[in-house]
Amino acid sequence: MDYYYHLLLLWTCSLLPDLQLCFNFDTKNFKIFAGSKETQFGYTVQQHEAGGRQWLLVGSPFESTGKQQTGDVYRCPLDNRNSVNCSRLNLGKLSLDNVSERKDKMRLGMTLTSNPKDNSFLWSHECGSSLYSTGICSRVSRNFRLSHTIAPALQRCETFMDIVIVLDGSNSIYPWYEVQDFLINILHKFYIGPGQTQVGVVQYGSTVVHEFSLGEYETVEEVVEAARSIHQRGGEETRTALGINVARSEAFKRGGRPGAQKVMIVITDGESHDSPQLVQAVGDSERDNITMYAIAVLGYYNRRGINPEAFLKEIKFIASDPDEKHFFNVTDESALKDIVDALGERIFTLEGTSSQGRGFGLQMAQAGFSSHLVKDGILLGAVGAYDWNGAVLKETKHGKVVPPKFSYKDEFPEELKNHGAYLGYSVGSLVSSRGSQLYVAGAPRFNHTGKVIVFTLKNTGNLTILHALLGEQIGSYFGSELLSMDIDGDGQTDILLVAAPMYYSQGWERGKVYIYSVTPQTRFVLQGALEVSDRSQNSRLGSALAQIPDMNGDGFRELVIGAPLEDDHQGAVYVFYGQDKTIQPGFSAGLQYFGQSLHGVLDINGDGLVDLAVGALGAAVIIWSRGVVRIQAKLTFEPEKVNIFNKDCRRGGKEVTCISVLGYVILLSPCIHHTTTTDGNINCFMRFPPRAVLDESDRQQPRTLFLQTGSQSCQRLGFSVQETPDYGRPIVVFLETGMQNLDEGPVLDPDWPSTLRAEVRLPFWNGCEQEDTCVPDLILHSQTDLMNFCSSRDRAAWSLCSHQEVSLGSVSVVETGRRRMVVYARLENQGENAYGTSIDISTSTNLVFSSLIVKDQSDIQIECFAEDRLASQRFCNLSAPFLKSLSQVGGGIFTSLLIT
Repeated sequence: MDYYYHLLLLWTCSLLPDLQLCFNFDTKNFKIFAGSKETQFGYTVQQHEAGGRQWLLVGSPFESTGKQQTGDVYRCPLDNRNSVNCSRLNLGKLSLDNVSERKDKMRLGMTLTSNPKDNSFLWSHECGSSLYSTGICSRVSRNFRLSHTIAPALQRCETFMDIVIVLDGSNSIYPWYEVQDFLINILHKFYIGPGQTQVGVVQYGSTVVHEFSLGEYETVEEVVEAARSIHQRGGEETRTALGINVARSEAFKRGGRPGAQKVMIVITDGESHDSPQLVQAVGDSERDNITMYAIAVLGYYNRRGINPEAFLKEIKFIASDPDEKHFFNVTDESALKDIVDALGERIFTLEGTSSQGRGFGLQMAQAGFSSHLVKDGILLGAVGAYDWNGAVLKETKHGKVVPPKFSYKDEFPEELKNHGAYLGYSVGSLVSSRGSQLYVAGAPRFNHTGKVIVFTLKNTGNLTILHALLGEQIGSYFGSELLSMDIDGDGQTDILLVAAPMYYSQGWERGKVYIYSVTPQTRFVLQGALEVSDRSQNSRLGSALAQIPDMNGDGFRELVIGAPLEDDHQGAVYVFYGQDKTIQPGFSAGLQYFGQSLHGVLDINGDGLVDLAVGALGAAVIIWSRGVVRIQAKLTFEPEKVNIFNKDCRRGGKEVTCISVLGYVILLSPCIHHTTTTDGNINCFMRFPPRAVLDESDRQQPRTLFLQTGSQSCQRLGFSVQETPDYGRPIVVFLETGMQNLDEGPVLDPDWPSTLRAEVRLPFWNGCEQEDTCVPDLILHSQTDLMNFCSSRDRAAWSLCSHQEVSLGSVSVVETGRRRMVVYARLENQGENAYGTSIDISTSTNLVFSSLIVKDQSDIQIECFAEDRLASQRFCNLSAPFLKSLSQVGGGIFTSLLIT
């Protein structure tokens, strides 16, 4: 099958005062939650169910907690249509155990994902003097309390160290306060705290004393205060090997932490008196993976003019290789302050690069920049990992899954490391035709044009890239948003949408959304793109993508796309309707940055339709959906023919004929009554009052069938009846349907007629043996008010007789001066019912037809006509049928003829 994609802006609506109808979204009765623009309230929105209620979660990533900019999340109740305020969750106060945090610029609420009873969001924690934004996601329980925190990129800081200072306190050290000042100054360089550095001090001379142990003090202030209390122990000997052995075997075990890097700093002013034991002491320290820093204080040698060569050689032996990084010497005790900064920088990597000096790992990962629920956990994007090339991580119930850096080397070669790709800017998943789950991730800055990878990720950490999709334009941010869609609901992904919201066209950042069909072989074929070609402005179409359930009843799910910069940054939302496993259009609005985030999974107002949540700058909007109606109108009658001989109703005090009628329309959304069909559609139908009245009381008006429908909440129903001259021709009934209220309730499908007519021909029952044929036997009797001549046996003799029926060949006498005569007529039917009966009246030229009167009461009407007023022939039609053996024209017809 070939696919063609065209963007036609069919419906536009606004949230400004001049509201307009917007297809099946009710923009006149929307619900808006207002917040602070400065805190970016509305940056993310997420419909959420918790505690038996429906909520709208709104991210506000620039919110402050005290003096710190932490970000936060608001919850807004959706089960109340009245104006209510959102409440802040105060999640910025949450802390991690055993981690030194700096809760500033955390951007909490930047990412929200409903599980649907959990949500996740991003913050950062402090590591050393640098802010290591590794990223943290927190699960919040149904009562909006923190239930679990995950930080898959969280690593021990480079400053996760156990440092033991081995301090020479023998008699030759002078003055002591200079050594003590050095000790205090270097302690200020250490990042002492949970998860970072802890310090212990031993002092030696002839013996060794533990001044304080690792972990005994947990802050810099506490350790410095303890150092101020250390006094010089003295001693006649400088037993450096003993001091090193005690520090290695005892001090590192007093509060030492598994996995912490071990650092020993040895400060001495002379050769050791136990130098033969140094080889063993230093060798044992190396085997225990202790990094040795050695500082030679030459004050004693300089004051006495002694050659320090042997001393310096011994100190260099103690220091770890290479010497230029681990060995220091100063002229005297007062010069110790000059090496504080250099020693601190050599011990710690202040810029946060790895201890091997090969660049960043996961220290700046920002895990949680994007998030997506998968079958066995949560897939997280980490845009800052590996020098901002990015990475993807996964958190499962069995622990975190962190693929190694080399997993990405083929698609993200090392030579492009300075081109931060931002892999993980967006993440998602899809289901192949074989039912397997694949993952997708966007890298919008890769090679400046963007890239999307499709991959598998096992819980062992093995990541395999299967496909890569490349952007076409520099700076378009191809891959910044991703969405896989199962349009027809068969459980398999039909298309993958990749947004490039900064795609530049005709001088504007209009944005573009690429559509890739997913073949049964799990190949990705570019089928086209969605663009806003008729908007000459920056739109950034594709800044947000969301899938919502079928809204128009065609069986296909719909796509919603945000364009938050459209209309001078007011923003717009476009709805595209799925059809034939592809996308076709729809919608816009008027707050600032309206459409920067989208979500629609909940039926908030209980009408059976999912409602749309839209984020804007300083606002979150709920737009109620409206049912889409396709009307199929139909009329049926009981009985199927009108029996005028059955007078079963009364109207206006008169017995009349009634017909039972059922009229209905089939809809695709609830209306008055509804039932769910096997295909999932909802049939809405209307039953009219059961009787329709055939009114024949007024002979001067065309016969009319009155259908009394009553008031209907979502349709207006009108009936018209074609005029019927007699009962031999059927009544033609038309049913017209349309929407009664254009502002509320369901709306008509725009591809459907705005009004619909149903035509029914309602025949009459003829009362005869044959359904289509009647055989009447009509007899006409007539006489005049003239005297007839009567003949006797002698035909030559004539006399006047009384009034008699007119017979052929009879002779009537017209009296002198008589100007008018009357003809009496009586019509009988001795056969079956007669329809379409007519009487023809002919006169001689000396007679002029005057008038015709029906005798007594009769249900029959007679209509006579002639070609001209003075014509000698009249044609008279009888409107009512003549019943078998019973029908007659009253007691007769009085026809007045004028004699001239």
